[in-house]
Amino acid sequence: MINRFFYRASFSEFINGSRDQIFGQIASMDEGDSVAEQKFAWSEEIDIMKQVLAPWQNEYAEIIFEYSIPRLGKRIDVVLLLRGIVFAIEFKAGQDTYLQADMEQVMDYALDLKNFHLDSHDRTIVPILVATEAKENTSTLFFSVYNDMIYNPIMSNINNLQNIISKVIDKEHAQPSKESDLANWAISRYSPTPTIIEAASALYQNHSVEDITRHEAAGAALEDTTKFVLNVIERSKQNGEKSICFVTGVPGAGKTLVGLNVAIQQSVKEENAPEDERNLAVYLSGNGPLVKVLTAALAKDKQSKDKAKGKKCNITDAKREVSQFIQIIHRYRSNMLAKIKLPIENGKLEIDETKSIAHKTAGHGEVEHVAIFDEAQRSWDLEHLAGWLARGGSRGGMKKVPDFPMSEAEFLIWSLDLRKDWAVIVCLVGGGQEINTGEAGIGEWIRAVNETFPDWKVYLSKHLTDKEYAEGNVAELIAHNQNAQQVEQLHLSVSMRSFRAEKLSNFVHYLLDRDVENAKQLYQEIKEKYPLLLTRDLNKAKKWLEKVHRGSERYGIVVSSQAYRLKPLAIDVRLQPDVEQWFLADKTDVRSSLFLEDVATEFDIQGLELDWTCLVWDGDFRYTPHGWDHNAFRGSKWNKIRNKEAQSYQLNAYRVLMTRARQGMIICVPEGNPDDPTRLPEFYDGTYQYLKSIGIEEI
Repeated sequence: MINRFFYRASFSEFINGSRDQIFGQIASMDEGDSVAEQKFAWSEEIDIMKQVLAPWQNEYAEIIFEYSIPRLGKRIDVVLLLRGIVFAIEFKAGQDTYLQADMEQVMDYALDLKNFHLDSHDRTIVPILVATEAKENTSTLFFSVYNDMIYNPIMSNINNLQNIISKVIDKEHAQPSKESDLANWAISRYSPTPTIIEAASALYQNHSVEDITRHEAAGAALEDTTKFVLNVIERSKQNGEKSICFVTGVPGAGKTLVGLNVAIQQSVKEENAPEDERNLAVYLSGNGPLVKVLTAALAKDKQSKDKAKGKKCNITDAKREVSQFIQIIHRYRSNMLAKIKLPIENGKLEIDETKSIAHKTAGHGEVEHVAIFDEAQRSWDLEHLAGWLARGGSRGGMKKVPDFPMSEAEFLIWSLDLRKDWAVIVCLVGGGQEINTGEAGIGEWIRAVNETFPDWKVYLSKHLTDKEYAEGNVAELIAHNQNAQQVEQLHLSVSMRSFRAEKLSNFVHYLLDRDVENAKQLYQEIKEKYPLLLTRDLNKAKKWLEKVHRGSERYGIVVSSQAYRLKPLAIDVRLQPDVEQWFLADKTDVRSSLFLEDVATEFDIQGLELDWTCLVWDGDFRYTPHGWDHNAFRGSKWNKIRNKEAQSYQLNAYRVLMTRARQGMIICVPEGNPDDPTRLPEFYDGTYQYLKSIGIEEI
């Protein structure tokens, strides 16, 4: 666990304290063995702040060096708690210009404190960027876009810092504080709702799940679930058993976070063991964009950590290391398929020993003892997997495997069962957002265990018997399995979703269910904390996104994968974004979501989030007085979707798209074109009027 701060003292203690002792305390807390430049910066900051704070040394105030922000995985150089105001100061030693990236960085600190730091919710936050050699500084002080007591970033050199602090105090009419007013600020609880990228990064930097969750209950539940799974892993190892755990949770409760937490903790625990004796875990997902983005984000984290230690690490090596515990499930499956004997005879899989050498403990299985399958209910059924393999994959470029006898769930259990020693599978189980055909559901996993692997220990969430899982027949499926055990710790009951609109998913449910009255009521409840607006002009929507975001908050355009007639708006869904750059690159990169050119579909963004989104609503999904009208564009015209299953996938696609924004969203419904039979106004007007009828305000 990273310490919350390196140094904390009253102004009086700091000013009268020995410079060398203060520096020694800060340096001794640095676990990363910082390079010489950082140590010089600390020394300079101490000297600067001793002079700057002199006017207030006789009143109670605090200075904190290197204050940790778990959500960002970063530290604020200096925090001042003065007269009830929080000053977040970022120093750039030796710098004579104010860079945009540095201004965003200090604004991020302010936003994080305001939104996620309990004792900062009702305080004025003042972000200050100090370029020590700059000649100019900010002369005017004003609040940011929202009325939330956060100042716009203030630029200062070392000569003007004291004057700027004085001006803020005068502007706020701030009176001296009592010690009790500040006593708990430095140890105040964090209550963030991280994106999955931020959460994975924080875990990778050794933060606990309790640090990076908004609710105390959510943090405790995630920790309990992680501990239970890790205990199952240890027990399976000690007893030479094979076990499978099923983790359920309410939407947004953090099932993926549990999986990543287990994978990272298990990998960290084993990193010093001899290579041939490591008990490794791998997080597997069928969500290609999610795996790609997480791998890239964690690889950048590794690069940064190595750089701070004076080590060199190129991005390719960093990605290779991260890929040891985060992988796309199809590659894992392909590696196992390469070991089987072909042709398959009598419906039974056998290992071809000319293709695979048995390991003393792994047998013909993979190197990992533990496999974590995210969205396990989406594993393919026998018909879908067998057909896909018989065709040689999606494009026919793989080696064809006819007569495959197993569903994806059964094959993955078979793969781990090949180990001679022990194995654990963790299935993370969600529901309600199916967007693909051929998904077998969680019942297939349990059927496979019952019929093919009866010796495996089974640990189930007590809620897995609820009707939304396996069509409500889980209780029947496990009734005669003597190795099945239901436990409370495998269910996550507290949502960690958007801190601005926890009711958003319910609002979207009512909207898509055409329940106007409930949708109206919820819109009124969420609109102040969660801006949700409507427009018919895409340029207006883009300007709104650029205006409302602050710091490094991410925004972008999302559309349905069936939105084929947005090309006149320069949106072509056939051009897939580079998801790694779309989610991670800055606004100078044309591939970035922030550039507002490339768009993401439900397949690109599922499992991931932005702070702000613009959903451009095409004529594929139209509101009519008789219900939703489902369409797919084929050739040169729209065709009705009549298959009920395909209709539900389209409905769920829009459900995904409407729940990807953490802080706010604007919906753009184009006006159409009366001269274009594929974009007639009537394809769009019904949807626009319906959204207005709910009360969604237009800009």
